[in-house]
Amino acid sequence: MNINVFKDYDELSEKTAEFIADFVKTKTDARLCLAAGDTPTGTFKNMVGLSKEGRASFSGCTFVGLDEWVGMDENDEGSCKNYVYNNLFIPLAVKKSKIVFFDACADNLEAECRRIDDYIKNNGPIDLMLVGIGMNGHIGLNEPGVSFDSYSHIVKLDPVTKNVGQKYFKEKTDLEMGITLGIRHLMESKCAILIANGTKKAEIIRKVVKGEVTNKIPASILQRHKNCYLFLDKDAASMLDI
Repeated sequence: MNINVFKDYDELSEKTAEFIADFVKTKTDARLCLAAGDTPTGTFKNMVGLSKEGRASFSGCTFVGLDEWVGMDENDEGSCKNYVYNNLFIPLAVKKSKIVFFDACADNLEAECRRIDDYIKNNGPIDLMLVGIGMNGHIGLNEPGVSFDSYSHIVKLDPVTKNVGQKYFKEKTDLEMGITLGIRHLMESKCAILIANGTKKAEIIRKVVKGEVTNKIPASILQRHKNCYLFLDKDAASMLDI
């Protein structure tokens, strides 16, 4: 793991966006998978800023969705798709032909998993994945106990995820199932970036970096990734002794 620690969330977001922009300059048709959630918000804002300033272009990139709450789409406020559209795709004017997401409202979710798997198999691997980390160590919706050999799959959400996920909704929302890329997609990606900020993430980051590799903490598998970066603010890195 290549660990990078920044003074605060703003610097973390700025440097993450610059890293992605520099990556895309070397591969203008990069296939990117960028997580939804609170943590990437600043990164997306900076990516949009770099694009508007003419310092970066993402027009040649294809964007692959990481995960989604089952039963939701881009019209549902609080969905992953809605978040990425509003914070990145619409500001960047990304063409729909450049967006490959799960249809979490599909009648046959297993077929959706196979569709996305086939797309990545035929066009991939993913060049760069930007992921956050849950309080339980999940990546995407790969919950504790997930198989490290998994590709896309449907998952019963962990109680921690169901509870924390409520922050994305104005009213209490029934969250039971998710659909997500698998750990093998993450491990086969050419570059993986894990971002985290705040003291509340310090303990789980310590376990990911210093602890054993175990599916009880899915993100710990990144210790074995061939090209992995941790981008942390000083609070998230406070238990690493670095």
